[in-house]
Amino acid sequence: MPEESVRPLERGLAVLRALAAADRARAGDLVRATGLARSTVDRVVATLARLGYVRESGQELQLTPRLMELGNAYLAASGLTGEVAARTARLADELDESVSLAVPDGDGVRFVTQAARRRAMSVAFRIGDLLPAERCAPGALFAAEWDEAGWAAWHARVAADPDGHAFPALPPGPAPRVPDLADRTAHSRAAGWALDDQLIEPGLIATAVPVRDATGRTRYALSAVSHTSRHTAQGLAELVLPRLREEAAQLEALPTAPSPYEEGELTPDQAPDAADAKAELGPGFLRSLARGLAVLRALGRARGGGLPLTAIAEATGLPRATARRCLHTLELEGYAAHDGRLYRPLPRILELGYPRLSRLGFAEIAEPHLRELTGRVHQSASVTVLDGADILYVARAATVRVMSVYITLGTRFPAYPTAMGRVLLAGLPKPDRIRLLKAEPPTALTRHTVTDPAELHRVLDRAAADGYATADEELEEGLRSVAVPLKGADGRVVAALNVAQHAGTAPLGETIDALLPALRETAAAIETDLHTAARFNAVRMP
Repeated sequence: MPEESVRPLERGLAVLRALAAADRARAGDLVRATGLARSTVDRVVATLARLGYVRESGQELQLTPRLMELGNAYLAASGLTGEVAARTARLADELDESVSLAVPDGDGVRFVTQAARRRAMSVAFRIGDLLPAERCAPGALFAAEWDEAGWAAWHARVAADPDGHAFPALPPGPAPRVPDLADRTAHSRAAGWALDDQLIEPGLIATAVPVRDATGRTRYALSAVSHTSRHTAQGLAELVLPRLREEAAQLEALPTAPSPYEEGELTPDQAPDAADAKAELGPGFLRSLARGLAVLRALGRARGGGLPLTAIAEATGLPRATARRCLHTLELEGYAAHDGRLYRPLPRILELGYPRLSRLGFAEIAEPHLRELTGRVHQSASVTVLDGADILYVARAATVRVMSVYITLGTRFPAYPTAMGRVLLAGLPKPDRIRLLKAEPPTALTRHTVTDPAELHRVLDRAAADGYATADEELEEGLRSVAVPLKGADGRVVAALNVAQHAGTAPLGETIDALLPALRETAAAIETDLHTAARFNAVRMP
């Protein structure tokens, strides 16, 4: 008998697609976009919020960076690594042009890495964006491997949608006249590279070469993108082709990491426990949706040929029959495929919010958590980074009180007399810390400011050991602050988070006891989002 689909999973994916298209929406907007009943949408949203994929702010719903773990599952399974992304960024620096990697997705081309040059005229495509094959250089490379069914599907799509309305990443307006894709494909097959001479919009040009897998099929298209204000299309090709080909050969030679299944290191999925969530939310929690998304995440371990059903069931802790139904649903929705034995994720997963979320900067990732922290402790909260010997405020959530700390984004203070500055200085290598403090010797700002170098180094050593720092009326009389570090995936301190308040009459120890648990929980939440967002994507730091 035919396999049945998992309806809650289908509905959850529909809601995620609608939210990805709108970024922010209300439940009523999702009802209209999906055609689902309001009660169904409410249950889906409650489940996605419990999983950490959706944030509710009043009546508005917004996708969170944690949702990027679904797209990360595809990127990991595709063989993309931090090293590949770093090489792409270095190549962009070397060529002084934007560089991208793309993969085939049906008769479209989806970007998986983008290193853009920041200019007045610069590329605005995002990781996960989808372009039609006929409107970009990689399309001709991928079309060279289409069979008759692939070409038939492409002809049908172009006939039904000649202006590319199904591709929201395209600029608005009618499609320009473009050379025949079959002719361009034949040329790319013979030449080993492809050209985009303003196929997307006037002025935009690109050159692409294939990056092949062990079987000889095109795994990625590596492109350099520029503008006619800098080069002609042919001039760009002559300039970048030798280096693109060299880099493609090096990417092909990189070893492919075995899957955890092949290494015998498959561990259970680390998502929130569905049983606990069901007990908490009752009928409002769709366990089948949570299980289906757990299966999708588990597909990220499917490097190489894919994962068998047994391994996916093991990774998720689900019965084989349940995992099979979830996989069947993901196949029907276009997010997974299998060859009769092994399952693998498909690039369409990236449409689930990845393009929009991949553009979030560090401050945008931190701000929602700051608002939650402020609401919890009823005091202003901030995030700063180290800029020389100063701290620079990059994100802030302020409270409205009779006595409040007034600071704006971009404000600077010396690092040494502040809790956040001490956290940041404590995170530096000792030689760098000593150099900074010698370059700008501490001076007394209040009668409490620590200025003795030896004592200040002891304060910083203690901050490094304790994982937090304080400053009690050292920057300004009456101002007290507690701060904790924010760390990148490599363990280095990249920013500091604090709560500042009036010192009052309470001992400093009481303030630490009252604020430190909430600060640490907020820091952990920010770090989780940051690490998820930065796994295959360069998060903009201030």
